Amino acid sequence: MTVLIDQPIWPAHDMLWAHIVSDSSLAELHAFAEAAGIPRRAFDHDHYDVPERKWDELVALGAQPVGVRELVERLRASGLRVTQKQKRGR
Repeated sequence: MTVLIDQPIWPAHDMLWAHIVSDSSLAELHAFAEAAGIPRRAFDHDHYDVPERKWDELVALGAQPVGVRELVERLRASGLRVTQKQKRGR
């Protein structure tokens, strides 16, 4: 069971964002986010969006830094990945 974090390279709202995911369960992901003070509204189906300023803190709390490709591959392999098509309900 691992919480993964990618690099904060995703621009939105005048800042950069990273993602945290779990490679085993959403319960693990939600527990980690709650312990880190990340609000539930930051959850987007299979990941949390986190601002760049929280990156070092999340790594210190145990999130494992990985590249974007590895994050997506491990999320997909876990069975927790929600595609854009699924998010739109098609």
